[in-house]
Amino acid sequence: MVVVQTADFDPAALYAALQARAGDAAGATVSFIGTVRDYAPGETTRSLFLDHYPGMCEREIQALCDTAAQRWRILDATVVHRVGELALGDRIVFVGVASAHRGDAFRACEYIIDALKTRAPFWKRETLASGRAFWVRQDEADAHKTAQWNTRTPHHES
Repeated sequence: MVVVQTADFDPAALYAALQARAGDAAGATVSFIGTVRDYAPGETTRSLFLDHYPGMCEREIQALCDTAAQRWRILDATVVHRVGELALGDRIVFVGVASAHRGDAFRACEYIIDALKTRAPFWKRETLASGRAFWVRQDEADAHKTAQWNTRTPHHES
């Protein structure tokens, strides 16, 4: 399940739905929740505006989930990503992965969030408490981490 929306999400409800879809075969469910944090050192972030390319964004995130399912033995994955104006501390993204084994669930979840940060067409504009606003550049460390996934051989837990 991949959703891009402006509304906040309920992590417990998303987790429960993921477990229900995965069924009794799920021995492990791993989730990640990303929130708006202070980005600029020395100043406080007031808000983060996230824009996206509708349709294309959802397809790219689904492709990431499909790749995770090819690389690891996962039963299901959920990604909910918010767009619009978000305040400091607001939830931005939920990634959940269900698998029979924890190793596959952890690796797939980490892959999805890493790749999402560099491959999904989102744009972020940060506004500071001072009123200064700027577009956030992609972090080279994030790009490097995503590139490393392409050189790793998937290892399935048995």
